[in-house]
Amino acid sequence: MTHRHSVLIVGVGSIGERHLRCFQTTGRAAVSFVEINDKLRVDIAARYGVRGFASLDEALKECADSPSQQAQVLTAAVVATPANLHIEIAQRLAEANIHLLIEKPLSTSTDGLDRLTKTVRERGLVVGVAYVYRCVPVLAAMRDALLGGRFGRPVEIVAVSGQHFPTYRPAYRDTYYADRTTGGGAIQDALTHVLNAGEWLVGPIERLVADAAHQVIEGVAVEDTVHVLARHDKVMGSYSLNQHQAPNESTITIICEHGTVRWESHANRWRWMIHPDEPWHDEPHEPQPRDAAFITQALRFLDAIEGHRPLPCTLDEGTQTLKVNLAALNSVNLREWQTIERGSP
Repeated sequence: MTHRHSVLIVGVGSIGERHLRCFQTTGRAAVSFVEINDKLRVDIAARYGVRGFASLDEALKECADSPSQQAQVLTAAVVATPANLHIEIAQRLAEANIHLLIEKPLSTSTDGLDRLTKTVRERGLVVGVAYVYRCVPVLAAMRDALLGGRFGRPVEIVAVSGQHFPTYRPAYRDTYYADRTTGGGAIQDALTHVLNAGEWLVGPIERLVADAAHQVIEGVAVEDTVHVLARHDKVMGSYSLNQHQAPNESTITIICEHGTVRWESHANRWRWMIHPDEPWHDEPHEPQPRDAAFITQALRFLDAIEGHRPLPCTLDEGTQTLKVNLAALNSVNLREWQTIERGSP
């Protein structure tokens, strides 16, 4: 019999609703949620047939007042509010001994991270950061091939990504995206996924220099175009992303000593080439529904709570990428290289 967890989703905007839906789909979680927007709370509760709370206080009080009812004992929570609120909310939940999955980016600063890290370690809590690229099967397969040494040592990573953000998030002007302080802009909203994937593939970024600007997207002033040069120890990196082009395409190419591999997310494949002038050798995978990686992420989080397998992205790994985000923002402002310090925040 599969253990049934009680999972609280804090914030059910577009990504929070997806987490709610995907945890519900696992069949291993009784889901409830917190949402301060009255209309949205009523709509989501009706749409998914789950309990909605108007505040975190209300949700925690309900669980504390009903300790004898196993279905209401809160096991875990997903923090899906604007990023500037993540650490404050996560700290409150950790102090209630609740395992955590925190949306990316982990935060918009390192304030409070030392305290949160200390709390979760002292209490033995499972805390992951929701960098969902790590749950994409085709990218994981490419990483396995790299780690197996099939193509030799990686020496360079080149990532190119773009999409027409207003098409996929038409309400962007009225969300966190419009302000860097709430996690907005291309660096914290989109490029952070690619940077985290790069660190997963070839190791942590140690230093970088970045350029970014608002080029096209109407109604906001945050950057929609970013270029980053990075160093992952001996691996040289180049990252380019925009949020206004028509093609919805992302590629990550890793050049190794004895071959080249490339992930094409839009084609759901990874490919490789060893000899000059030969064609690409494709490693296609079955098409994945849009929610598939998020369902995998939910399952792996629950598995980690039960001690069956490690998290896709740990708190320490999410902290590292947060520091990379902040270094990129600083580099844009100061127009100079930034060094990312390892270790505690």
